[in-house]
Amino acid sequence: MKVYLVGGAVRDKLLRRPVCERDWVVVGADEEQMRRRGFKPVGRDFPVFLHPDTGDEYALARTERKRGHGYGGFDVQAVPEVTLEQDLLRRDLTINAMAESGDGELTDPYGGRADLQARILRHVSPAFAEDPLRILRVARFAARYHHLGFTIATETMALMRQMVRAGEVEYLVAERVWKEVSRALVEADPDVFVRVLRECGALSVLLPELDRLFGVPQPRQHHPEIDTGEHVLLALSAAPAELPVRFAVLLHDLGKGVTPQEMLPAHRGHEMAGLPLVRAVCERWHTPRELTTLALGVCQYHLHCHRALTLRPQTLMKLLRGLDALRRSQRFENFLQACEADARGRRGLGERDYPQVDFLRRVRQAAAEVTADALIAQGCQGAELGRALDRERVRAIAKVKEAYLA
Repeated sequence: MKVYLVGGAVRDKLLRRPVCERDWVVVGADEEQMRRRGFKPVGRDFPVFLHPDTGDEYALARTERKRGHGYGGFDVQAVPEVTLEQDLLRRDLTINAMAESGDGELTDPYGGRADLQARILRHVSPAFAEDPLRILRVARFAARYHHLGFTIATETMALMRQMVRAGEVEYLVAERVWKEVSRALVEADPDVFVRVLRECGALSVLLPELDRLFGVPQPRQHHPEIDTGEHVLLALSAAPAELPVRFAVLLHDLGKGVTPQEMLPAHRGHEMAGLPLVRAVCERWHTPRELTTLALGVCQYHLHCHRALTLRPQTLMKLLRGLDALRRSQRFENFLQACEADARGRRGLGERDYPQVDFLRRVRQAAAEVTADALIAQGCQGAELGRALDRERVRAIAKVKEAYLA
């Protein structure tokens, strides 16, 4: 029984990047031996165990053979006779197919170290094509390591295109897709993730609502980049690395993809037109409720944010109410960050001042400071109390606006 550190831990150690989690492969053992040593089985599809002390994952060396479509559909063999080289052969990329022994000896049968030095993302073997989830993984690694100069090998991109044409991507289940998308969106260059999916054709299958934005024009005076899809990627790059914000930015302009041809390059009403598209994406991927709510809010109200300094106090109060801003302060903050990213995601205009964020924070604070206590003391109750509270909050907002614009 031999134990090796494998995968991302070895890769990131060689890249001199922080190692966040360690995965191990065990050669020469079976499931019963692992249980006797106190390891807890957790793998549903594969023989994976948790170390009784560290909690690290230990997997038995295994081979896999495709027997169906999608991420599942594999015959797995995990017996003591499976070698380390056989286990590494089933992995996705050469840079993830290295192992390190306890004394630090590197096992690299497929050239992972050389590809690390050459900054190449390359598949290990033709078996890569058996798992369409690997398309998303490659795109995610491209987003993570783009700033280090990594590119995708020509033959790997060609294989990814072939997999898309074969219809394999259509068999991916929502939970797996969302797991990869949610991880990719917080990588260093999330726009690269989208570009890779588009280049291989997977974006039109997984997120056609976004794919159709490329080539859709916008008014040049507001969007020097013109192309709506390019604008979304610029905005994504401008957004802070927080999943709720970046997910909302990713979907905020979907309505522009259904603008009638005769209206272009204008997109009047694209906010409301985008709402059913955002809902469809969130339902398809089973996204968390809070992320769905924020994405819908940004889609519907991002132009309100851009025009905040010109809105009437009553409209600003409706904006706060529509976003549930007085109760959901973090959601409102995420909304502001997404709208600022949208404003900055324009070629050559990214450094312009965006005072709307500061202004709307003050507006929310002023409205939040108006409470019902004094009104109740005056005898207000029921529906009248709600109306009186709104009137007082509108007055408070009007004072903030007057002072801000003075």
